Amino acid sequence: MKTAFAALIFTLLAGAASAQQAPRASTVEPRDKTQSSPRLNPVQARADRLSNQMVRDLRLNGYQAAKLRAINADKVAKMAAIERKNAGNPKLIDEECNGVCRERDQELQAVLSNDQYSSYYSARGNYYKFDKDFAAQSASIMLTESVQNPAPARANDAVIAPAKSAPANRPAGYLGRNAR
Repeated sequence: MKTAFAALIFTLLAGAASAQQAPRASTVEPRDKTQSSPRLNPVQARADRLSNQMVRDLRLNGYQAAKLRAINADKVAKMAAIERKNAGNPKLIDEECNGVCRERDQELQAVLSNDQYSSYYSARGNYYKFDKDFAAQSASIMLTESVQNPAPARANDAVIAPAKSAPANRPAGYLGRNAR
């Protein structure tokens, strides 16, 4: 009787100890959404890099930095679309991207102080080169990564392949056994 009672107490204590332990966390870590993913969104990474450089150089406050990031995200997306559309024609790309840069100039004039804008305006050629160099570098890196580690054709890892052809010995008008 004493051993049965001792076993019961031991079981209750062991159960209470395991109930106090925190449940195990899942092994899947959520992605930090504050960090951009260059493989998934290279345009956003390009805009963030340019914005970070401009915020440092121009010494922007929080409001100005937020506005600048929004402006750069829009303009870099436009420039990336121009680069994709006119691939192989660098002269046309430069002409159209300069138009986008003039749009950015007008929008930044409303956000920056006079001193900041004059600093930006005198260095905008450097910013354009900074952005273009990163775009060229990231394009070659992404091509290398995509060749070395290709993404699946579809999200469920299915492979897209040609459809199987139907056997030739079916009578005309045959719809299949489930079609009625």
